[in-house]
Amino acid sequence: MGKSEIIVKAEELVKSAMKGNDASHDAAHAFRVRDLALSLAHEEGLSASPDSILIVELAALLHDIGDYKYMRDPSEGKIVEDFLVKEGVDESIKTRILSIIKGMGFKEEIGGLTGSTRYPEFGVVQDADRLDAIGAIGIARCFTFGGSRNRVLHDPNIKPRSDLSKDKYMNKDEQTTINHFHEKLLKLKDLMKTKAGQRRAEKRHKFMEEFVAEFYEEWDGRA
Repeated sequence: MGKSEIIVKAEELVKSAMKGNDASHDAAHAFRVRDLALSLAHEEGLSASPDSILIVELAALLHDIGDYKYMRDPSEGKIVEDFLVKEGVDESIKTRILSIIKGMGFKEEIGGLTGSTRYPEFGVVQDADRLDAIGAIGIARCFTFGGSRNRVLHDPNIKPRSDLSKDKYMNKDEQTTINHFHEKLLKLKDLMKTKAGQRRAEKRHKFMEEFVAEFYEEWDGRA
């Protein structure tokens, strides 16, 4: 069975809206998150509901359009909502999609935003996004983003920040790429919301731990 018309249009929107982003947050990231989210949704038993699957797929595809890190114009924050309205998406489905997108970021979690977690689709989409932030792909994305912002790889004099607030997390001044592993990426395994996400996170987390340990050994000339 072919893709529905709205999914095809959503994919086109993703390609056009994210084409200027670096490879850590490009269309390929959105498509990977979509594929992961649909797979997790099936494992979590959501596939019996066409509405749930539509919510999962659209939220996963559209979740990074208007991301604050790439915002060029305030109007970009309305792109997803305008798209859903234009396509005549049912109000209850639209509300869930927008709520999931608004609440799924790491900065929202440490900031205490929890309203969207009441939706069963939320954990599936958030876990999919977080799985793409860890493991081999996550490592590649982390250094791609750091390079795009001219961030240093590592400085032993700059320690990872602990007890991060939302504002502190969003302020990346003076931070290193390797510190992002300690401040966020290595915490994601324990923040997975679904059983399926937790299972998949184990392997990716272990791979990341081994990478970070090897990084420090090579940096210090011990390897």
